[in-house]
Amino acid sequence: MFDRILVPTDGSPGSERAFEAAATLARTHDATVHVLSVVDEHGPTDDWDYDGDSPAAAFIESQADHVDTEDLSVTAAVREGVVHDAVLDYADETDIDLIVMGTHGRTGVRRFLLGSVTEKVVRLADVPVLSVKADAEPGTVSFDDILLPTDGSSGAEAAIEPTGALASVTDATVHLVSVVDTRSLGVDVGSGVIVDELESVATDAVENTSDRLSEMGVETVETAIAHGVPYRAILDAIEEADADLVVIGTHGRTGIDRYLLGSVAEKLVRTSPVPVMTVRASDAGEEQ
Repeated sequence: MFDRILVPTDGSPGSERAFEAAATLARTHDATVHVLSVVDEHGPTDDWDYDGDSPAAAFIESQADHVDTEDLSVTAAVREGVVHDAVLDYADETDIDLIVMGTHGRTGVRRFLLGSVTEKVVRLADVPVLSVKADAEPGTVSFDDILLPTDGSSGAEAAIEPTGALASVTDATVHLVSVVDTRSLGVDVGSGVIVDELESVATDAVENTSDRLSEMGVETVETAIAHGVPYRAILDAIEEADADLVVIGTHGRTGIDRYLLGSVAEKLVRTSPVPVMTVRASDAGEEQ
């Protein structure tokens, strides 16, 4: 599924961590890594002064000290223009299957190049986007335990195929979790019945997803039902599963909206201690 992987770079630590993740995926999927440097139309970035040479090629060379690039197919490219538009246009022109981007810190997607480029790409890309923290530990990246939150929605279902593609190749364990959001339920006679109904929906979601993953060749799937605030429950599930990666579906071109009962995917991209792959539902452009 992942034959062409794009890493936009500005030479920052976030770009370096993104390249490490892309290299890991490229080896397991025999993929080509495209490294793209965008010269912003408003001027050079603070991290990298553009001198007319290829900053993307220079970045690839700089990574050879800690990433073995000899066995990788890597290509460098430079574009000029509005950064997120250039990234999306390049992805479309070259039939990219996955975009891997760096983010800054746990408190915000701050601010790739000259703006919230990662956020915009996550919201607008037609292909999955893997967001990797700049403060992640440098070194070899592994995806042995994948957490897949699901609520049975079309957005959640969009994340099943890329999860299966990853796990079936790497023999990863997929940890399925569905969160019962009980925040809006009062303590009354009907609450117990409503909770039972929500738990039933959650159980169906994880069971159906587990069946689909098994059909895709995923051998080890673990399921769980959690209760509470969705994104916090998912963060807890990351820790409990010792997950290396979260894959989560999104809706809409105007926002990472509305997985479960809130912008859960957006919060995870900002706060998850591990990389997050967001996958936009194919019908998302029609949803508001």
